[in-house]
Amino acid sequence: MVTRAVASEPDGTSVPRTFAASAADTGSELVARLGASRTAGSWLSAAGKPVVAVTDEEAAAAVRKAGAEAKMVDHSMDDLRSATSTLRSAPRVAGTAWVMDYRSNEVVVKGDSTVSAADWSRMTQLADGMGGFVRMERAEGTFTTRLNGALPLLSTAGRCSAGFNVTDGQRDFILTAGHCGPDGSVWFADTRGTQQIGQTIRQNFPGSDFSLVQYASGKAGAGAEVVSIGEGKGVRITGAADPAVGQRVFRSGSTSGLRDGEVTALNATVNYPEGTVTGLIETNVCAEPGDSGGPMFSEGVALGVTSGGSGDCASGGTTFFQPVTKAMAALNVKLIVAAPNGSGQGAAPAPSATQSAIAPGEASPGSSAPITGEGAVTLLARLADPKNVGPGLLVIAGSLCALVATRFIRAEQDRKAYRRHYSTTWG
Repeated sequence: MVTRAVASEPDGTSVPRTFAASAADTGSELVARLGASRTAGSWLSAAGKPVVAVTDEEAAAAVRKAGAEAKMVDHSMDDLRSATSTLRSAPRVAGTAWVMDYRSNEVVVKGDSTVSAADWSRMTQLADGMGGFVRMERAEGTFTTRLNGALPLLSTAGRCSAGFNVTDGQRDFILTAGHCGPDGSVWFADTRGTQQIGQTIRQNFPGSDFSLVQYASGKAGAGAEVVSIGEGKGVRITGAADPAVGQRVFRSGSTSGLRDGEVTALNATVNYPEGTVTGLIETNVCAEPGDSGGPMFSEGVALGVTSGGSGDCASGGTTFFQPVTKAMAALNVKLIVAAPNGSGQGAAPAPSATQSAIAPGEASPGSSAPITGEGAVTLLARLADPKNVGPGLLVIAGSLCALVATRFIRAEQDRKAYRRHYSTTWG
C-alpha cells in the first residue's frame, strides 16, 4: 500500500489539465501556427510527447523550440487533403473507408469483405494515379454501424447505448449515435416497453452520426455526470475535448463492456451501407453490435460516441467514433459535468479529469448515482486513526524497507505511464 501511495504521489507541479490534453494542444497549436503547407498533422509518442510532421528544416526548428519532437516527411497536409478530396469525388463504394495516417504520412484506403474485386481494382487505379502516398489495405469483416452503451436503450428501431448526458440549460438529453433511430423514436429501459426513457428529437445521419434523446421527465437526475463501465462501477466525466492520434482511450458498451485502445487517426471517412459519414475518430478499440452510441473517454474527458467499424472483441478490429465536441456544437448543448458543489448538474466543462472507477449505485440510462461509501476515506486518514497507530507504524516500517529494496527494480517508465493516465486522481 505504501509503495503504491508513494508511486502515485503528485509532485506539486501539476496543472488542471490532463497530460494527454496538454501534449495534444501543443501539437495542434504548432500545426495551426506553421500551416498546412509545412506540416502534416501531429500525434503523441509512446512516451506521451507531442510529435509534429514537418516538411522543412525551419518548421522542424520551430517545433523543437516549442518542446515537441519534429519528424521530417515528404507530403504536407495540403497533399493529404487533396488525396482525400479526390477519393470523395469518386463514385461511392459501400464498405470502404479512408484516413490520413499522420505517422506514416499516407492516406490509407480500406476495403471490407463486401467490396467487389472490380470496385477494389477501380479504387486502386485511382490511388495509383494520386502518387505513392496512398496505400490500399483490405480489412477483415465488414464496416457496419453498431446498432443493437454504456447502458442499453431499447426501441422498435433496435438496441443502442446511452452516451453522455447533455443539457441546453432548460432540458436534459442523452447524446448517442445518429444511426440508432430517426426523429420521433421512443426509447425504453426494458424490453416490454413499460419504462420510457425519452424520445429522439434530432438526428444527424449519414453525414455525421449523432442524435439527441430528450428525457421524458426533462431532467437526467442525480449522478448525470457518471457513465457506467459495468459491474456496478462508473467513471465521472468532467469535461469534453478532441483526442490526439496515439492517445490511450476507453470505450464502454452494453454488449462488450469496458474496452481500451488507441486513437489511430482523425477525420476518418466511412462508407457505411446506409450512407457516408465523415469527420470520425478511428481507433483500434474493439466494439460489437449493441455498443452503438456508447461513450469513449480518457482520463474522465468525454471524446466520442460509438459509430461503427469492423471486427469484434474476440479477434479485434477497428471502431469509429463521432467526436462529441462537434456534435454538441451542432446541437447547441453542453456536457453535464460535476458542479463545484458536487451536485453533478454543472453545464460547463471542468478543467481537470479523473479516470478512476467509482460505484454509481442505482443508475438510469446515461447516468449513475453519485459516489458513496468508503471510497472517500483516504489511506492517510486510516493511518491517522489512534487505534491503528501501533500496527500502522509496523506496516509503514516494513513497507518502507521493501520500497527501498525494490526501488531500483521498479521501472521509471511504468511510473510515468501511471501518472500520464491517472494523474488527476491523486490527492
